[in-house]
Formats: sequence, C-alpha cells, structure tokens
Amino acid sequence: MLKGLALTPPVIGRISIGKVVEKEGRRLPEKDDEFTVTSQVQNREGWITHPIDETLRTSAGAKLRSIPVRLLFDDADLSLRANYTLFDRGTGRPMCVGNGETCKRSTSSGVQTLPCPSPEGCELAKGGHCKPYGRLNVRIGDDDELGTFVFRTTGYNSIRTLSARLSYFHAVSGGLLSTLPLELRLRGKSTTQSHRAPIYYVDLTVRAGMTLADAIGNARTESQSRQSSGFDQGALDEAARQGFAAGAFEESEEEAASVVEEFFPEDFDNGQAGGSDRLDAKPGLAEKLNRRVASSQLTGVVASGGK
Repeated sequence: MLKGLALTPPVIGRISIGKVVEKEGRRLPEKDDEFTVTSQVQNREGWITHPIDETLRTSAGAKLRSIPVRLLFDDADLSLRANYTLFDRGTGRPMCVGNGETCKRSTSSGVQTLPCPSPEGCELAKGGHCKPYGRLNVRIGDDDELGTFVFRTTGYNSIRTLSARLSYFHAVSGGLLSTLPLELRLRGKSTTQSHRAPIYYVDLTVRAGMTLADAIGNARTESQSRQSSGFDQGALDEAARQGFAAGAFEESEEEAASVVEEFFPEDFDNGQAGGSDRLDAKPGLAEKLNRRVASSQLTGVVASGGK
C-alpha cells in the first residue's frame, strides 16, 4: 500500500445540483433546480451524463428531484465527511482542513496538526477562502455494490441537513445505515440573504411510499441476510476508516482542481490556475500562508524576548 495516499470509497459517478458553464470566456458555476448524475468524464460542454441519470427520470425531460440510494457504511462519518477546507486557488491543492478544534495544514516544513478556531476566528481564513466542504458517498442501483456516486457541496443547508439526518437514522435504526432504503431529495427555501429567491439544498429521507418503521424493518431483514451470507459490514467500515487515515488530505491535487473550479471560482478562472510559474504571477495562496505562519512565529519570538 502506498504511504501518504488516502484510500477513499471507489467513485463511479457524480451527483450535482449545478454545473460549470462558460460565460464571456470565463468558466463559472451555475446553480440548478434538479439533480444531475454524471460520469467522471468531461468534454468541452462539461461532465458527461451517466446512463443511470436517464433511467432515474420518470419521463424524458422530467426534473430529477429525488434519487433512491443506499449507503456503503454503517458509520455516518464515513459516508459524509464535512470539514472547513482551504484550497490553494492557483494549484487546486488542499492547504488546510479542520473541524473547528484541530486542523491539518500544509506548511513549508510539511503537514502539521494545529488548533482550528473555525473560519470566523482564523487569521489564515480571512477573505472568505475557507469554507465548509462536504462529500457524501452513496450507492445508486445494484450493479456495483462497492461503487459509489459522490455529492460534493459547500452549502451550509445541505451539510447541516445531511449531518442531522444521518445522525438520526443511525440512532433509530440501531446503526444499520448501510441497509436502510433511503432517498436523496432536493428541497428549496428562500431567505433574506437570498433576497427571497429560491435556493436549493439536499436532504436525505426514507424511500417514497415507506414509513420510517417500514424502512427499519427492511434494514434489519437485509442486515440479517448479509450476515448469514458472510458479509462483514464491520470489517468494511474499518477498512474505510483506515483508508481515510492513510493520507493527510482526502482530495488529490487532480480532483481538487475541479472542486476549486466549481465551488471556489473567484480566483481559479483569473489566469492563475496552474500558472504560478509565470514571471508576472502573483504569490499563490500557499506562499501567502507560509508568510503568515512565519510572521506569526517571528512575532511570538519577539514577544518572548527572543527566548
């Protein structure tokens, strides 16, 4: 096994509620009012639709606002990972990932574990560059029982709702999240911040037409069937836990670049992406972070009289 490489759940497709479009020569994210299930392949127009997207729609051209899913793990934190994340806009690399208590930060001397005061109280997060960032892995269909589709989001509403639902479902089912018949649903709301225009977020419920009691009974039956066949869910969860812990950051530089383009577009599309080697390039975020860390360390030395 390669050291320093996070082993994440196998991904065979993406779930999104928006897309990146080209406007006046710039690639910008555009929100949508429906789900789109895509493959992991892009062309000039964007991500190529996955064949399962068409089968999920009730009719040609119908809005896709619910997706029947199952989870791969019983541990909610393995299915949904949410962190405060700071990306380098120039390279797409994750620079700092924290949970509000501790963080892993890439510095000139390597990855360090440091206190995380959350974006509101962090000197490095000034300017709004550090955001909550969530990744939810779900199964769609039964063609690949270990393959997942990933939904990525920086939306507070989606992260908060999904976190609460997973916690509640885990509690009421006795921890049988992997066998619960669930459904992703797109919901809308208006707020004063959105100027009363609708904003959309993702919710997780039991399947349409089922009660919570029905879903729990189904989960128990399925769990017993798996156990009798020799399926070891506990071992699968532990393997995933160790896989995540094997690397400092979950996203690779290759994956992170597309994440930055979709969710952090302010600086990614201004000609600096991948262009830090230009003679006229401005200092990248990594360089700025290292300067701030060095400055804070120097301030601490001066304050202590150089001791």
